Amino acid sequence: MTDTTATSVAAPATASSTSAQATAFAVILSVSFCHGINDIMQSLLPAIYPLLKDNYGLDFWQIGLLTFTFQVTASLLQPVIGMVTDKRPMPYSLPWGMASSLVGLIVLAYAGHYVLLLVGASLIGIGSAIFHPESSRIARFASGGRFGLAQSLFQVGGNFGQSMGPLLAAFIVVPFGQTSISWFAVGSLIGIFVLWQVGGWYSRMRASQAARKQGAHVSPFPRKKVMGALAVLTLLVLTKNAYIASLASYYTFYSMHKFGVSVQTSQVMLFLFLGASALGILLGGPFGDRYGQKAMIWFSIVGVLPFTLALPYANLEWTMVLTVMIGLILSSAFSNIVVFAQELVPGRVGTIAGIFFGFAFGTGGIAAAVLGVVADMKGIDFVFQVCSYLPFLGLLTVFLPNMKEARRA
Repeated sequence: MTDTTATSVAAPATASSTSAQATAFAVILSVSFCHGINDIMQSLLPAIYPLLKDNYGLDFWQIGLLTFTFQVTASLLQPVIGMVTDKRPMPYSLPWGMASSLVGLIVLAYAGHYVLLLVGASLIGIGSAIFHPESSRIARFASGGRFGLAQSLFQVGGNFGQSMGPLLAAFIVVPFGQTSISWFAVGSLIGIFVLWQVGGWYSRMRASQAARKQGAHVSPFPRKKVMGALAVLTLLVLTKNAYIASLASYYTFYSMHKFGVSVQTSQVMLFLFLGASALGILLGGPFGDRYGQKAMIWFSIVGVLPFTLALPYANLEWTMVLTVMIGLILSSAFSNIVVFAQELVPGRVGTIAGIFFGFAFGTGGIAAAVLGVVADMKGIDFVFQVCSYLPFLGLLTVFLPNMKEARRA
């Protein structure tokens, strides 16, 4: 494969090429590290729902509204930010986005009223909206043509951060109280520093290639086929994130209600699910580069069905096993969905990242709010029974075009 790392001019010497490649991976890992910090901050919100429910006397619909506020704030802003940065990249916007999340954390830590919890959730959502489109662009920019690998490394940082949130909540926030959330501001300060350095690297790389003539961005398919494929990918993201929202927001309540486990045990169970999701993200991208994004999407969506259908009827031990398998298989699709969409619409990396990351947040938020109302009316068991059928919509993958044939053509 031709090395296009940072799309810069090829170095005349092998040592220089190796250096450029190492620098690119350092950038990808730095962005992934900061993605982890960003998602630790945002995953603390659902992880402390049992604590907030007790402290503020919240109903399930109010829990759902918190998720809705955070995720819809992020989803509405991300596509707009992606479109703006496609025309005018803003690498130094990343530390400002993390600063917004930092302020949101402090508001959550010292909120004296439910309304302030909503304000803190929205500030974290704004931070995520700023972070994802531009950081995804930088990861692709530094990929050397291995787009699936770069996207997976970028996303696995976020998934690792999401998986750490419940553990940190269980062993720090639950014992030391709501105000201990502010302690995590130290991590966001580190992230701000790292992202400032990444922004400087990206600015220098763009300046070094400013005089080069860029090739035209042409989609391999006609416009009608591209729009249809994007619609299918959007529905796949909807079903994937609606199901994940049911677990991320209500798995702790489900395990405590059905099996009578403690809050800390339920947080560990949520960690197992989110940790498996992180591993699935890490493996999904490289396998997509090797076998094709469409094949991995098929495997992820259809392969998870037996496990989701069995989950509502499993005992405690099998529930933990099944949720690990669900997280591992289902999460392997997302990086491939993003790469597939970016290849359908070349030259619109930020827009596609903003739309799909934003839509992922938005559908998760809407699903969490709706499922919260359903849980109040029908019970938490009914919610998990209904959600077990969502992956059936993954059969729409049959309508996606064959990207490998298009590349050969």
